[in-house]
Amino acid sequence: MNRKVMRKRKKRRRRILLFLVPLLVIVLASVGYGSYLTYKLANATSNANEDLERGNKSERRETAVDPSKDHFSVLLAGVDDSSTRKFGDSDNYQGVRTDALILATFNREDKTVKMVSIPRDSKVEIPGRDHKDRITHAHSFGGMDLTVETVEELFDVPVDYYVKLNFDAFLEVIDALGGVEINVEKEIKEQNSKDQAGAIHLKPGLQELSPEEALAYARTRKLDSDIYRGDRQKQLVEAIIKKSAQMESIPKYGTLIDTVGDNMSTNFSFGNILALFKYAKSINEIENLKIEGYDEMSTGAYYYELDEESVDEVSEKLKEHLEYEVPTE
Repeated sequence: MNRKVMRKRKKRRRRILLFLVPLLVIVLASVGYGSYLTYKLANATSNANEDLERGNKSERRETAVDPSKDHFSVLLAGVDDSSTRKFGDSDNYQGVRTDALILATFNREDKTVKMVSIPRDSKVEIPGRDHKDRITHAHSFGGMDLTVETVEELFDVPVDYYVKLNFDAFLEVIDALGGVEINVEKEIKEQNSKDQAGAIHLKPGLQELSPEEALAYARTRKLDSDIYRGDRQKQLVEAIIKKSAQMESIPKYGTLIDTVGDNMSTNFSFGNILALFKYAKSINEIENLKIEGYDEMSTGAYYYELDEESVDEVSEKLKEHLEYEVPTE
C-alpha cells in the first residue's frame, strides 16, 4: 500500500473521529442527565406517593390497570392550600377543599384524552353523608379517598389514579415550563397566590402567562361562573400537556422535579410516571366535555345543581372512551 493511500485513510479516520467524539460526548451527557433525572424522579415520586386506602385498584375494576398498556383515568385535584395558607396536609385534610377537579380519561389506542371539569359547588351525593353537599367539601371530610369515591359515584366510572397539587406546585409547574400560552377572552383582575387583591391584571388576547398570571386565570370566579372557570382550568391543563411534551422543556424537568415533589401527592408509581412520558408526546387530540346545570339557592345557600341527563351523557362518553363496562355482580 503506497503512502498516498495510507495518508488518505488516516485523514478519513481523523474526520470520522472528529465527528464521533462530539457525538459520543452528547450521547453520554444525555444518558448521564437522563439517569440523573430518573434518579431525582424516583426520589420525588417516592416522597409524593400516597396510595388510596382501597389500594392500587378501583373497586369498579376487576383488575388494576397499567398506564403503559391500558386505557386509564386520572383525577386532577387542585387544593386551596399553599405554604402561605397552610390549611393542612395529607394527615390533616380538615378545612382543605378542592378548588379544581378535572377528570381525564386516556385512550392509549387512539392516543386521545377526554376531560371534564366538575364545578366546585356542584351539589352531589358524598358517600357516608346524610345529605347532598358541594363536591368541594368531599376532600375536607375525607381527603382524596372520599373525593375519588365521590367522583366515581357521580359518573359511574373508575378513577384509576389521582394527582393532587396545591398552589405552590401549580406555580412551580408553570415556572419550570417557562409560562404557558393562553388565549384570554375577557379582562381579568384577580388576587395573587399571597391573596393580595387586584395584584394580577390580564387583558384579552393570545399571550404567554407567567406562573402567577396562570394561577389567577385558573382561580378567578367573579368574572362569570364556575362553568367558565372550569373551562379555563381545562384550557390550562391542555396547554401544560402540550408545553411539557416539547423538546425545549426537557432541560427544565430537573427543576420541576425538585420543586413539585413537596407540593404534590399521587398514587402514580415511579414506573407509571415513566410510562406517561412517551404517552404525552403522542397525544393526538384532547376533547373537553361539559356538564350542564343551573344555579340553585332555594335553601339560601348557593349550589350548582347538575343536570342529570348531562351527567349521564358525560358518563357514557367517558365509559366509551375507556372501553369500560360495569362489572356484573
